[in-house]
Amino acid sequence: MAKITNLKINGVDVTVEGRTSILDAAKTIGVRIPTLCHMELHDIKFVNKLASCRVCMVEDAKSGKLLPACATPVKEGMDIKTESPLAINARRTIVELLLSDHPNSCLTCDKNLNCQLQKLAQDLGIREIPYQGERRHIPVDDRSLSMVREPEKCILCRRCETMCNEVQTVGALAEIGRGFDCHVGSTFNRSMFETTCTFCGQCVTVCPTGALHGMSYTRKVWKALADPKKYVVVQTAPAVRVALGEIFGMQPGTIVTGKMVSALKKLGFDQVFDTNFAADLTIVEEAHEFVERLTKGGKMPILTSCCPGWVNFMEQQFSDMIDIPSSCKSPHEMFGAIAKTYLAQKLGIDPKDMVVVSVMPCLAKKYESARDELKSKGHSDVDIVITTNELGAMIKEAGLSFKDLADEEFDDPMGESTGAGAIFGATGGVIEATCRTAYETITGKELKEIEFTALRGLNGIKEATVDIDGREIRIAVANGLGNTRKLLNMVKSGEKEYDAIEVMACPGGCIGGGGQPLHNGDISILKKRAKAIYNIDENKKIRKSHANPKIIQLYKEYLGEVGGELAHELLHTHYEADPKM
Repeated sequence: MAKITNLKINGVDVTVEGRTSILDAAKTIGVRIPTLCHMELHDIKFVNKLASCRVCMVEDAKSGKLLPACATPVKEGMDIKTESPLAINARRTIVELLLSDHPNSCLTCDKNLNCQLQKLAQDLGIREIPYQGERRHIPVDDRSLSMVREPEKCILCRRCETMCNEVQTVGALAEIGRGFDCHVGSTFNRSMFETTCTFCGQCVTVCPTGALHGMSYTRKVWKALADPKKYVVVQTAPAVRVALGEIFGMQPGTIVTGKMVSALKKLGFDQVFDTNFAADLTIVEEAHEFVERLTKGGKMPILTSCCPGWVNFMEQQFSDMIDIPSSCKSPHEMFGAIAKTYLAQKLGIDPKDMVVVSVMPCLAKKYESARDELKSKGHSDVDIVITTNELGAMIKEAGLSFKDLADEEFDDPMGESTGAGAIFGATGGVIEATCRTAYETITGKELKEIEFTALRGLNGIKEATVDIDGREIRIAVANGLGNTRKLLNMVKSGEKEYDAIEVMACPGGCIGGGGQPLHNGDISILKKRAKAIYNIDENKKIRKSHANPKIIQLYKEYLGEVGGELAHELLHTHYEADPKM
């Protein structure tokens, strides 16, 4: 494509490729133009096709016209002014108009101090709202178990709509209403749990205000901790420990495992355990299931089942493949099932008096924990799910100086894990961990080169072939539901054939979950979190799930055989086609 060479931005000569937007052209010379509807994640540009927010207005000095920088391609001869009084006043007026119909509830808003509208108002020096008049009054949707929709805070940037429909291809959000009452919501104003929503939470990660946010359960946790009749245990997912520190000003990818354990103990939990232990348990069961299918002519390919957002997506939009995913519960649900049976027996506690709390990077886990299929012995496996962000809020509520906490260890017997359990937090990690165990199960030989690097990285779809004792095992990995749809459609059409497929609903896997600190499209943050996950693996003495001595002890003392009757009762589940579809 021909280059644009006769272009000035703020008096500086700029040369860029044709069709480059003014916004991107300005970045090449270090000029940052404020935006709301525009966002980038990985190589995807989230640009509202209507450029609806108009916050990025700039002046074309030759014509005197205002142009939206995110949606206007540069042309030869343009003379763009991003800092002219006309452009700045236009932006200020737009933000003032947005604020005139926006609730003044910043102090209690979920996005307070992390709101892009709030920051824009601050940057533009807005200290009063000159436009007063009628405001929209649209009911809050808080009926789902995972997320809350506050339509009055919607500024029609439509980032969430783009993410849901074009990137994740879920199709749960749409622009509804007309004129003054227009907002982004669901068709017929249904609650999110009545739609195709998978609760992946990616809409929450891109919402610039508090119009979409996770459902908070911190008050339920505080109540349980204050109840002397309850024995409260907590587990922490692998992705939490590489992101929690960001809430306290630490660099992305900082591993804060010891401080996190210390904080949880100070908050009053009776015991602090590791979901990585349950990830090892998941691998032992899933690898057994994979080997059984592979060697005995079972249904292939096997699909991983540890991501509840993906499970929801499958039940709704790929229900004809409902018999293909592994029947294994997700790790935190396996943990809950074992905690309320094996652990409760060891401690002499009635399961009714035990409260299992999961700290997860994920909003879908909140919904998952309430599923009827995920109950054992009449009790929910997991009672309360909070996110990385909610744990950070609880630590701040308690007044703990997180950076100054001493490192502490997880409790026994469900606190010991391997490197394979750690890599669950990054895309490709589940199937890599499965390969480590499946190889030794099939061959009876020790696997010495245990790192399957072809399965790593943030590409949306990855493919690899693994040699297991002369047999070529074809593997695919998808992260993001839009990529998952592409991959599964290729499998259904016969274009591609695999033996195993890993699916994660969120870009990057759990490290990019809807309950994590916002990365605002900065891929370097996801890369640092992923690197930290693999560093944990590399520094573990034991890096194969089936070699975890506490897992071996669990089967010996309680579960019996891998894939046996009790293991199936407690650790496996089934799926059902969603009646809405």
